[in-house]
Amino acid sequence: MRIGVDAGGTFTDFVILHDDGRLEVLKLRSNPAAPARVILEGLRLSAGAGRVEVIHGSTVGTNALLERKGARTAFVTTSGFEDLVRIGRQNRQQLYNLTPNPRAPLVPADRSFGVQERAYYDGVIAQRPSAREISRLKAAVKRSGAESVAICFLHAYQTPENEAAVEEALQELGFVCRSSEICPEFREYERASTTVINAYIGPLMDRYLSELERGTRHRISIMQSNGGSLPARDARRHAVRTILSGPAGGVIGASETARLSGFAKILGFDMGGTSTDVCLCDGVPRESGEASVDGFPIRIPMLDIHTVGAGGGSIARVDAGGLLKVGPESAGAVPGPACYGAGEEPTVTDAHVVLGRIEADQLAAGALHLDSARAAHSMDKVAEPLRLDRVRSAEGILRVANANMERAIRVVSVERGHDPRDFALLAFGGCGGLHACELAEQLGMSTVLVPAFAGVLSALGLLWADTVRDFAAGALRQTNPEALFRKLERQARRALPGARLERTADLRYAGQSYELNVPWSEGGSSRAFHREHHRIYGYSDESRPVEIVTVRVRARRETAKPALARETHTRSVGKPVKRRIFLAGGWRLTPVLRRAQVTSRASSGPALITDYGATTLIPSGWKYHQDEHGTLIIRRKPSSRNS
Repeated sequence: MRIGVDAGGTFTDFVILHDDGRLEVLKLRSNPAAPARVILEGLRLSAGAGRVEVIHGSTVGTNALLERKGARTAFVTTSGFEDLVRIGRQNRQQLYNLTPNPRAPLVPADRSFGVQERAYYDGVIAQRPSAREISRLKAAVKRSGAESVAICFLHAYQTPENEAAVEEALQELGFVCRSSEICPEFREYERASTTVINAYIGPLMDRYLSELERGTRHRISIMQSNGGSLPARDARRHAVRTILSGPAGGVIGASETARLSGFAKILGFDMGGTSTDVCLCDGVPRESGEASVDGFPIRIPMLDIHTVGAGGGSIARVDAGGLLKVGPESAGAVPGPACYGAGEEPTVTDAHVVLGRIEADQLAAGALHLDSARAAHSMDKVAEPLRLDRVRSAEGILRVANANMERAIRVVSVERGHDPRDFALLAFGGCGGLHACELAEQLGMSTVLVPAFAGVLSALGLLWADTVRDFAAGALRQTNPEALFRKLERQARRALPGARLERTADLRYAGQSYELNVPWSEGGSSRAFHREHHRIYGYSDESRPVEIVTVRVRARRETAKPALARETHTRSVGKPVKRRIFLAGGWRLTPVLRRAQVTSRASSGPALITDYGATTLIPSGWKYHQDEHGTLIIRRKPSSRNS
């Protein structure tokens, strides 16, 4: 048995793959104060007596970074560079703000320590840290009360010996990590930032995984930001690789379900309880070598995911200027939307309840009863200052939320040279299907996909993910990087025996500041680099010299993929009921179907389709059917598209 566990801000989802290929799903309310307890309870309810493998998408590291609740961290660097993580690149986040609020660093000045050591860019060690210097450093770090230590020396990506010596000396002080292991690449600020974040969230991840492993005998793997899973023992050491752990499962689930249904080009749209994650897949999920989380750069391979604070639990409010705002603040799991029975603030979910799109016993197959009267009452906080009724206020909340999510989709498509009209919008998460057709209309898209298990697709994606480890080495001024590749491949084989190895390299034209990652082949990859440069920037120059910046090896052990074959119905299973739903500016008697009632024959909207953990709204002007893999395929009618 294998179990995928996605711990979201509002619900924790479980997808259980039995040894006979059956899939089961389970949703439990998340507990932000004790996430491990919810997971252990879900495993107790779902796991059998046999051998079980658990693949977990964790938000522990992400939340600790965003909420600034990480470990008390010390930063150790080459003497004279103690201010490295505070100075950064001196980029201005708010270009026209002359008095921006300074961002507090993860490590303050009194916990930043310099060491008398030096290595040059060519790998030559000019000065090794003396025993006296290391003893002084050890005493200073101990006095600071640091729980963890991040070590980042200049040019350690070329020569890690000095970092390794200091790491060994400081081991007894707590969690210690060094940049030459976490991010062995050039650009000292990004390398230092990545290492500091790893040290900042590492102790929390270690405690969290220890609690999980004490509470269960099952083997646990953690999803990485690159779309591959990682054994728990490695996730303890490389916690920074789990920053986009949960959303990465959704990207894998979206790309795999789209492939099964014959769609190569999709825009993934995951609207959960707390946030919305969007991604672009053009045959395969797009990757990035660097991302920024809360303004801090993280330089590791990760899926290209853009997140906005717009989810079912996003709180609506009227600001001082009289404008309606939705998010990024969220009601989360506690107290949750007002309709859950404890919260009082109006949320996106409450707006859907008021408009009749979510019924009292509709969520989680009736396991979560909703308080419709409480949801309606919460609308008054928006309705009164706007001088609107509750229904118009709820409609306004959804329009603002749609605008927020439309901007997010444009970030990964239009702003990167892709026309959304060339893609299908694949919607998942508990609320994704409720907004998908309206968003597609705003973006000019004609096809929407809602896969089977849409409400728990991120957890299902964890079961599809391969086991992956990434290794990198700086290669500036290396004309023949073959020795570096062989060294990385030896590391990869030790870490993941039997894995398939993939070589890539970061290349750039000499004199450029940034590079592109391309597959490496015998004799080099200059030709592939020229093609990629032309594809992205619109030009290439084969006469210019190309230099290698970083070489990479990815070890991949493939996982057997769960099947999604379903019985295809040509006749409706039972008659749909009808319910008053607010659509297109008025109340309309609308058919409400269970997912099992949708056939392979095309039907016309409007319709509301309910499933365990997800709801799909199909407006007028759209046709829908279900394919053999359980994917709901919704297409805009030609007349509606032209209008």
